[in-house]
Amino acid sequence: MKITRIAAIDIGSNSLRLLITNIIYSEDYTHYKKVSITRLPVRLGKDVFSSGEISKKSGKRLVDSMRAFGAIMRVNDIEDYRACATSAMRESKNGKYWLKEIKKETGLDIEIIDGEEEARLVFKAKLFDKIQPSEKNLLFVDVGGGSTELTLFQDHQPVLSNSFQLGTVRILLGGKQSENWSDLKSWISDHVNVLNVNLAIIGSGGNINKVHKMSNKSIDEPLSLNYINHLHGVLTKMDHQQRITSLGLNIDRADVIIPALEIFQKIMELSGAKKVYVPKIGLSDGIVRDLYRRKFKLIREL
Repeated sequence: MKITRIAAIDIGSNSLRLLITNIIYSEDYTHYKKVSITRLPVRLGKDVFSSGEISKKSGKRLVDSMRAFGAIMRVNDIEDYRACATSAMRESKNGKYWLKEIKKETGLDIEIIDGEEEARLVFKAKLFDKIQPSEKNLLFVDVGGGSTELTLFQDHQPVLSNSFQLGTVRILLGGKQSENWSDLKSWISDHVNVLNVNLAIIGSGGNINKVHKMSNKSIDEPLSLNYINHLHGVLTKMDHQQRITSLGLNIDRADVIIPALEIFQKIMELSGAKKVYVPKIGLSDGIVRDLYRRKFKLIREL
């Protein structure tokens, strides 16, 4: 038996995440065991989606966060890592400057990935290990702070995907979203509705994970559209402080959870889906599995 320890860093528009995982390899099975998850609320999207660049204050917090992540990785004696930045960093005018600062101050290499690579990596997280949907046609919906990725699955295989500039932080900041909603509506009409079959959603992202946890359902039980509508109604009647004190939501979760629910509501309305499965996986899980398979597993299978 061989144990490999790998780390994944996800630099999102709302928060930063460091996942450390033990991969236990044997000839019969490869087991992924999470060691720790560290989440830091550095809301890069707040700067980028309003001014087009990362402010000096947020940039320093980003560098400090990567310094902390680097220390955690050293303490855990990881063998390899991959760090990926998504929507906010993609759009930031000075994103590359801050990546150079991170490299200079911490030694960490960060890569900016596009929506297609983001969707590919999330799929690598093995969506169907934790859920067994009866529907053969599924729409994977990954809602982040700056963008929403949609992937159409048929017979558990991805056939088509697209990324839309509809994210929770972006929506909170206001601005015109009508064109982005129109693009999403057209994509669903052209590629999903034409199937004319029953469809279910697979939801991904910190907000839908939290919503599923609040429902007290087991991981293999989907959320209903009725539940999502009900929870949205409850949350919108509370102010930000009540969502924190009464429901125990994190400060940086208590505001973005509402636009996240609204994105799911709209996509379910457009697609006709009535259920959302929530496997509680994300980009960092996919990064770990993809990195391990490319750099470790194939060598051991030779």
